[in-house]
Amino acid sequence: MALDIFSSNNLFALSLLPYLGFLWFLTRSGQTPRLALIGFYVLLIFVAITIPAGIYAQNHYHQILANVDWLHGSAESFLTLSNILVVLGFVKAIRQQNPSV
Repeated sequence: MALDIFSSNNLFALSLLPYLGFLWFLTRSGQTPRLALIGFYVLLIFVAITIPAGIYAQNHYHQILANVDWLHGSAESFLTLSNILVVLGFVKAIRQQNPSV
């Protein structure tokens, strides 16, 4: 059996590398609003929760995560939280730069 490097699991794992690099540069730049930076890091919590939630859905319900509404919605709430923090962080920074906005 040949190793399928383009499987969804492999691509998901590989996608973390560029995102961790993005976070490293974003943090080092010192120019990202703190709340937005926290939001970008919360996305890692979403990933950390989604993986075991998907395994649980598969083992307990014999379904993919997207088919187990309560579990999928709970995991996705961390994605929503991440997006809200990023937006609020940048809105706050814009308002500090230009109070008339």
